[in-house]
Amino acid sequence: MKRNNINSFLLSLVLLLLASSCSKDLDRKPFYDITTASVFTDFSNYKELIAKAYGGLALTGQVTGDGNADIGGVDVGYLRGYWQMQELSTDEARIAWNDQYLLPMHGLDWTSQNLLLGAMYNRIYLQVMYCNEFLRQTTDTKLKDNGITGDNAVTVKRYRAEMRFLRAYSYWHAIDMFGNVPFVTEEDPVGAFFPKQTSRKDLFNYVEAELKAIDEDLADARTNEYPRVDKAAAWMLLAKLYLNAEVYTGAPRYTDAITYCNKITAAGYTLEPKFQHLFLADNDKITSEIIFRIAQDGIHSKTYNGTTFLVHAAVGGSMDAVNDFGIDGGWYGLRTTKNIVNLFADITGNTDSRAMFHPDGQNLEMNSIANFADGYPVTKWRNVTSTGAGGSDKVFVDTDFPVFRLGDVYLMYAEAVLRGGTGGSAATALEYVNRLRERAYGNTSGNVKTEQLTLDFMLDERGRELMWEGQRRTDLIRFGKYTGANYVWPWKGNTKDGKGVESYRTIFPLPAADMIANPNLVQNQGYN
Repeated sequence: MKRNNINSFLLSLVLLLLASSCSKDLDRKPFYDITTASVFTDFSNYKELIAKAYGGLALTGQVTGDGNADIGGVDVGYLRGYWQMQELSTDEARIAWNDQYLLPMHGLDWTSQNLLLGAMYNRIYLQVMYCNEFLRQTTDTKLKDNGITGDNAVTVKRYRAEMRFLRAYSYWHAIDMFGNVPFVTEEDPVGAFFPKQTSRKDLFNYVEAELKAIDEDLADARTNEYPRVDKAAAWMLLAKLYLNAEVYTGAPRYTDAITYCNKITAAGYTLEPKFQHLFLADNDKITSEIIFRIAQDGIHSKTYNGTTFLVHAAVGGSMDAVNDFGIDGGWYGLRTTKNIVNLFADITGNTDSRAMFHPDGQNLEMNSIANFADGYPVTKWRNVTSTGAGGSDKVFVDTDFPVFRLGDVYLMYAEAVLRGGTGGSAATALEYVNRLRERAYGNTSGNVKTEQLTLDFMLDERGRELMWEGQRRTDLIRFGKYTGANYVWPWKGNTKDGKGVESYRTIFPLPAADMIANPNLVQNQGYN
């Protein structure tokens, strides 16, 4: 689907405005005058209904600028909340703002009452509820009862597969961030009830089974309309599950990760020749590297969530907001630490184009988190096009967020081979890594040799390639460098030079509000 159709796709007037919090009626029936059943009698509503689930990743409310919010209280939106939890708790990002729910991210000392954690948890389950309601109302029996037959019924089958993917995607975030969580599907009753808690391993198995089950019903790779998902998105999510399976379940699945990486690399995706193009306002038109994206549009999806946050919050000081970033001004927030800047130190003197920092007027040392001048802003995300033109709006950004892309597949394949997975080869792993480095350096001067391809190198290379793409926390945990004293960064553990923290902080606590509301829940180890 072209970007000029995003208005109908992301901002359709839908009637699945569900509960505002994850409490005892996690999956309660929507409150509106027109019944859910009547909405599903008209096939023309169906695409608008799946749009709500896609839009829930990008938008925070029902009207321009996040008004009429989906959930109450602190709500930074799905993508923004996820990014903050994945990045602010690592060496990749610090934010100068004084919001009390953000400050604990820096020191890894959050509690179950943290409002950011609660908002992200609620966002996950809001997405699950959207998907559950659609699936509940589109069984074969209900389609027949509603007169949805023929080609329309075939189309709904694909919609159902996409909704199952989106639910699996959110449940993956629940697995990764919260571990043992409430579990609800379309088979559960509508209304007030206490969802049962499932284990991290059992939820892993459920998501794995769902993604395999929908493979035949999803569009072939690279054939669905913008920005809907296809088979390759499901393969990528499976590869992500398998790469992290030893963390999630205790059992390594690196061979399976390689299997699904191979399926993606055979599907016709190509590396974008110019790395910066992946993060510009016209990245919906100029690259075939992106496998799954969260669409953003400055005219039709005006939100402070997503890439609007990523572009504005990283601009301040001497940076030229208008000409270089296509925005009306910076928010003086985000910077990175010296650990990440130093990943790009190259003793050969060659330049890695992924080293996107603004050092002018900035201090490499981060003496104060609250001082924007301490730390280097990352200039990766911009609201300008590949031709240098500004985005469609100076406040709200056009740049899509690449959730999954081919460059990550190459690195996942190489890591899985190094970890002992079969079905791949060391030679191909080296080739994939060097393809990324040749793009970064513009030639072969940055290429590495087989003996340099170690797990420590792979973590560093993921930091270089995927900086500020919402991956770092999961990566550091998988490599055993998130909580311990074996790897520290500025303000980890609330000390300037960094220190180790408790090992249980590899997962977040279940929100206190949900613990109070649902007697079936047991809190994650280490938290009250």
